Amino acid sequence: MAEILGTQAETQAAETKFQPYVPPGETRPELTVRALILGGFFGLLFGAVTVYVGLRAGLTVAASIPIAVLSMSILRALGKASILENNIVQTAGSAGESVAGGVIFTLPALIFLGFPLEQARIFLLALIGGCLGVCFMIPLRRQLIVKEHGNLLYPEGTACADVLIAGDKGGSFASRVFAGLGLGGLYTLFANKNLFGAWPGTPAYSPSWYPGASIQADVVPEYLGVGYIIGPRIAGVIFAGGVFAWLVVMPAIKFFGSHAAKAIYPGTVPIAEMEPGDLWARYIRPIGGGAVAAAGLITLIKTLPTIINALRAGAKDLAAGSAGAAGQRRTDRDISLKWALLGAVVLLIIMWGMLTFYPVPGAHTSMLNNIFAAILVVIFGFLFVTVSSRITGLIGTSSNPISGMAIATLMATCAMFLVMHWTAPAFFALAISIGGVVCIASANAGNTSQDLKTGFLVGATPAKQQIALIVGVAVSVIAIGYTLKGMNSALEEFQPANITININDLPTGVSEDVNTKFDRQRVPLTTSDGTAIGKEQSVQGMVLLNAINSAEVPDGKYFYNPTSGRIEVQWVQGIGSRNAAAPQARLMATVINGILTRKLPWGLILLGVFLVVGIEILGIRSLSFAVGFYIPISTTLAIFCGGLVRWLVEKATARAGEKTEESDVSPGSLYASGLIAAGGIVGLLGIGVKLMQMRKWMPEWLLNIVQWGSKLKYMKNHELLWVGQWLAVIMFAVLAYSLFHFARKPLAAPAKE
Repeated sequence: MAEILGTQAETQAAETKFQPYVPPGETRPELTVRALILGGFFGLLFGAVTVYVGLRAGLTVAASIPIAVLSMSILRALGKASILENNIVQTAGSAGESVAGGVIFTLPALIFLGFPLEQARIFLLALIGGCLGVCFMIPLRRQLIVKEHGNLLYPEGTACADVLIAGDKGGSFASRVFAGLGLGGLYTLFANKNLFGAWPGTPAYSPSWYPGASIQADVVPEYLGVGYIIGPRIAGVIFAGGVFAWLVVMPAIKFFGSHAAKAIYPGTVPIAEMEPGDLWARYIRPIGGGAVAAAGLITLIKTLPTIINALRAGAKDLAAGSAGAAGQRRTDRDISLKWALLGAVVLLIIMWGMLTFYPVPGAHTSMLNNIFAAILVVIFGFLFVTVSSRITGLIGTSSNPISGMAIATLMATCAMFLVMHWTAPAFFALAISIGGVVCIASANAGNTSQDLKTGFLVGATPAKQQIALIVGVAVSVIAIGYTLKGMNSALEEFQPANITININDLPTGVSEDVNTKFDRQRVPLTTSDGTAIGKEQSVQGMVLLNAINSAEVPDGKYFYNPTSGRIEVQWVQGIGSRNAAAPQARLMATVINGILTRKLPWGLILLGVFLVVGIEILGIRSLSFAVGFYIPISTTLAIFCGGLVRWLVEKATARAGEKTEESDVSPGSLYASGLIAAGGIVGLLGIGVKLMQMRKWMPEWLLNIVQWGSKLKYMKNHELLWVGQWLAVIMFAVLAYSLFHFARKPLAAPAKE
């Protein structure tokens, strides 16, 4: 006992040595109404932006710093603001970004598994996962943030504290973020096909002399900004994955497969008839799925020592209980552990109730099944919350292998389901519900620990930050659900199809979809690349089918005409399409379906697995390469351009004899954050316009004004399309130069005291 007390006394003495920016004995405005309102607004905004960018790019970036910068500017305009108020704003606001990241990595898998994506279900699962992440992190704060202050750096949290302290001393950062918002927003207004659409959004070149290959780029500001922030090294590895897929593997498939007269599984038409986009969808995706799964698990295995240490440290800290608390100083006060545990129990009861009394349509499970699901959420949730919080302290939020933790959860869950013979379609939905909550909790726990580190450095009250985090989660899940639903509707396409099947003896993997409601009688047709054909197809009286892992029908939803006996229309939902690939969520669906049905294209998946093994042997970060292999090259090339601009900035800085290291608070990173926010905000505006057009809420004359770019000759005439494509490249180059210019332009120096 004396030894324990002596150790606690030493720990308290060590903790007391660190003095935050705002001393523990000083009280400043902190959890104010205006701070919570502004934080909630940023939670809504950045939650929606993260959904939009993350579904398209397969990547997310931390939002704490741009939120902190914008908060300082806004609160300063409203009157004298405290640094602790600004910290509350970024704490509440950044919760939206982290919860959105966990949501988009998992819950869209419901679509790919043939279940509807419901607004209320997204809201509840995201709320449960986000709040669990905060509750489970509360007992770990003292161990991870305070006791290991010198060991766990929490890079984004430390950088955010630097921004807040510099701003409190008079430094100005907001102008650079607003510059990115303004120019990026103007660019997106002209480039987005749902708005002005003055040039093509994805210039492409598919050389006839190299069949199967294609070079494409989504020339949007958000990808340019993401590439700049992650840097040339990671951006280069991601692009290398895209190059290998689109310029090596796809041409090889075309070369060797063109001689086959019949379709080769999982393709449903002969390879000779496939365009590059078809090759990517049918063959690259399964290979990439195996690569991403293997890379995620390898990353997780590498962190096993960290996992074990985190669990041991967390257990010791919980065992110490209230005796381990270092007094009642303002900066030591957490939400009571009893309230945190009670909150976690209530959330799990809500989850059990949702699964039991409000199940996914067509996925009813018993009360016993749902109790087991809640137990798995507790076990995997606390495990990966601890892991996520510690890993984030070592390598940062952006490198946190959240998807790997979700895959591990799903594989373990599905393996248990398989042993217990729980293999009906209803258990597919139950598995993704478990994995989704765990993934969201882990993602938000990583963000929570970064925010608490920021608070520790600036002298915030932990309990007030934890309240702000819960408020941020509760508010942001509203925007996350609406954005997911909106993107799924606005980005959908209907493409002509011609597949003969027997409706009375459906092929393996194809089933009638009785869960999805579809009340439209006619749909507009497009080509496989999204170009409008200019005519509509009646689907009245047709049967809606869902295909997954079928050897005869590609994955997706289809309209079957009983009169002709053929599938005549493919319904390409917005999430999972070229415009919102959702690579991680599709991978989760593949893992669940593959384990529970024991039907996967194992040959292609193993190609991806051993490709990753080879990349690891070369000493390259396999997860970045695997994601680049999986997502379209149009995304990876645009991201690489952002990394290239940063490389040029660093070279120019070195030649000038200035400090060469770019940071999260450098001029270029702040401008890039503005570009990402602008692309997301104006892109969401375009989604809104498309939804209004679909529901015929917008007058024709106003729609013609908004979409005047589609009337330009080079946008209508296919023979003149090259003019628009070159214009798109030139305008993107101008935007990239603006990033280079503002990255080299110094920020205003802080005012001298």
